[in-house]
Order: sequence, then C-alpha cells, then structure tokens
Amino acid sequence: ALTAAAAYDAAHAHADPQVRKDNAAFYEFMVPLVKGYSTEMSLEVTNLGVQVHGGMGYIEETGAAQYYRDAKILTIYEGTTAIQANDLVGRKTARDGGHTALAIAKQIAETEAQLGASDSVAAHAMARRLEAARIAFEQVVVFIAGQAKTNPNAAFAGSVPYLMLAGNLVAGWQMARAMLAAIDKIAAGEDADFMTAKIATARFYAEHILSRVPGLRDSIVDGADSVTALALEAF
Repeated sequence: ALTAAAAYDAAHAHADPQVRKDNAAFYEFMVPLVKGYSTEMSLEVTNLGVQVHGGMGYIEETGAAQYYRDAKILTIYEGTTAIQANDLVGRKTARDGGHTALAIAKQIAETEAQLGASDSVAAHAMARRLEAARIAFEQVVVFIAGQAKTNPNAAFAGSVPYLMLAGNLVAGWQMARAMLAAIDKIAAGEDADFMTAKIATARFYAEHILSRVPGLRDSIVDGADSVTALALEAF
C-alpha cells in the first residue's frame, strides 16, 4: 500500500512527464491489489488468530473472533474481491496488452539480480522463489492478454486466482527489497537483531507464500475451461 501511495504521489507531483505517466500506470495496476489482495489476506491472518487460540479463540472473551468477523466486511465494502479481480484482468492487464504488468515484472527481475549479487544465503533463496513467481506471473499476463478478446471467459475465469497470484508476487517483491535493505544495515552495524529478524521473515515469506504462485498459475492457465464446463441445467 505504501509503495502504491508513493507511486500516486510521483504520478501527480514529479517534474518529469514520463515518470508521472509510468507511476500513474503502476498505481492503477496496484489499486485492485491493495483493495482485493490485502483484504483477502486480512481474512487469512485473522482466521489464524482464532485458530492459534484454540477453543478460546472461538469465544468472545479473547477478542480474536471479533477481528475475524470485522475483517470479513473488508472483502465486501471495498467493491468485493471478484470486482477487484475483474478490474485487474480487464482494465489493468488486458486493456494495454499486459504492458504495465510486464513492466512491473521487469522491475522485479532487477531486484532478483540484486539478490543474486548478495553473499547472503537467504537472499539467494529469496531470488529463486521470486524468479519462479515472476515467471509464472508473466505467463499468466501473456495468457490473459492473448485470451481477452478471442475467449474472454477463459481470461476472466481465473480472475481471483490472478489477483492472489499478483498480490503474492508484489508483496514478495517488497519483502525482497526489505531483505536487501536489512542486509545493508547489518553490514553497516545497525540494529543487527531487528535486521536479522527482517531477513528471516522475508525468507519465510519466500518459502511459504511465494511458493504458492506457480500453483495459481496452473489453475489460471490450465484450469479455465473447467470453470465454465457445467451447463446451466446442471445447477
């Protein structure tokens, strides 16, 4: 969200017209992720909050259940997840032939190169996962751009998985940037304990969240036909 906000500021205030244009496109692509992906993840987090309390999480005294109930409305009053996902497919990806999405992928690849140049084992682990996720994202973007006009049902059938895939990737990209900053801070002798925790958190994200992305790619690209396979009479 902060990255999107920074792009919004640059889109309106930067002196260079091309920079304003590029940041406006980036911001527009990010809007459904901030609204849709972030709110869906709030459900996952608050669900875990109930779960880790066990039976106590289900009753009112702990307060965990209240967070879960409150989070549910987020995926509805931000326009509903499906609406945000359809916006991501239609206006934010297909309309420009995937140009903005692939430009973001190029920025992510630059971060991968920075990770690969590091001496950190954690950075190399992050680079591998980020690369795999970015390639999966690119494949989905090409699929959507190619199907949007000739077979729109296929392009939109995986809209919510695409939203989650793109959100997981962009969040992982920001985690990777944070990891690189933490590595530099440790080298400068700054707050080693906190920075080490940042690196560990980023690696956890890479290995447990970014690793979901290739599977989402498969469901979007290979599973579109099954979404619309049932005839109306089957319901």
